[in-house]
Amino acid sequence: MNTLLDAPELEQRLHPQAPLAERQPARAGHRLSVVVPVYNEVENAQPLVEAVQAALAAAPWPWELIVVDDGSTDGTGQALDRSARATGRHVRVLHLSRNFRQTAALQAGIDAARGDLIATLDGDLQNDPADIPRLVHRLLDEDLDMVAGWRRERHDGLLLRRLPSRLANRLIRRVTGLQFQDLGCSLKVFRAPVLRQVRLYGEMHRFIPAWLSTVTSPSRMAEEPVQHHPRRAGQSKYGLGRTVRVLLDLLAMHFFLRFGTRPGHFFGGIGLLVLLAGAALLGYMAVLKAMGESIGTRPLLLLGFFLVLGGVQLLTTGVLSELLMRVYYGGGPARPYQLRAPSPDPAESEAGWHG
Repeated sequence: MNTLLDAPELEQRLHPQAPLAERQPARAGHRLSVVVPVYNEVENAQPLVEAVQAALAAAPWPWELIVVDDGSTDGTGQALDRSARATGRHVRVLHLSRNFRQTAALQAGIDAARGDLIATLDGDLQNDPADIPRLVHRLLDEDLDMVAGWRRERHDGLLLRRLPSRLANRLIRRVTGLQFQDLGCSLKVFRAPVLRQVRLYGEMHRFIPAWLSTVTSPSRMAEEPVQHHPRRAGQSKYGLGRTVRVLLDLLAMHFFLRFGTRPGHFFGGIGLLVLLAGAALLGYMAVLKAMGESIGTRPLLLLGFFLVLGGVQLLTTGVLSELLMRVYYGGGPARPYQLRAPSPDPAESEAGWHG
């Protein structure tokens, strides 16, 4: 005699390998988008798609893979298209019209992601996609907004990669106050609504946890040890030249974290000090003039004049920056990249998910 099974019992019979109470809460209501920016990684294109497919084939959430071809010139885009067609509709490839660099490519993938959870990783296969489910489980189990990977044992060169990275992480921790051991690891998992409150520009991908701390509490961010593999193919896009960019980005980040919503306080504070110093010098010159001394050739007269002029300029710069901030926060978000062709509207269909 055949008996109709309700949905929980049917799920238990089809997948008896795990207790139903353990699997349903992790799956219910969540979808995962994996975002991978790549640039000139033709040898890693197909292995990347295969590695993500193998790592998430049994994932308890519907998932999609979004690979962003950042204007590659070595055939990476064509290789990704072939792998996507061979794998399934849950693999999507975005082609940027030129090389906009990693941060803009990452933002393009985040904008295209449809899941409420977003995982990011590099396309050189040094990050292991097999770590993604563990990071997602921790984010959901501990109700976090971000879980970042921590490469405890790195397989990179000491002088060109590991040593600069250690120094940069130490400096970033001191400036931002975030106690992350490895801020440079690209393998991270986010809640999409929180991540989308931050727009990535320039080289901001290195400081995502710091920028994220402006919209959520650092207590809702955690770090998880992950695997790190030596590069098997292709060439690294990093070198000592990035050290200067990191320092400049760190200076800019420090400014924006402290004065991003009130730049008038920064420019106005300096302007007032400069203006007062100039006014004091000119007052001193006026007293000397009243006492009958000749001040026409005194260097302090010119110094006082230019200090007053500079102070007024800094004050007006502060006012203009406040106006720009109001326009920025009141207007729509701008995009730091340009797609070669428009991507399909995700709302048109619910197809294209694995699982």
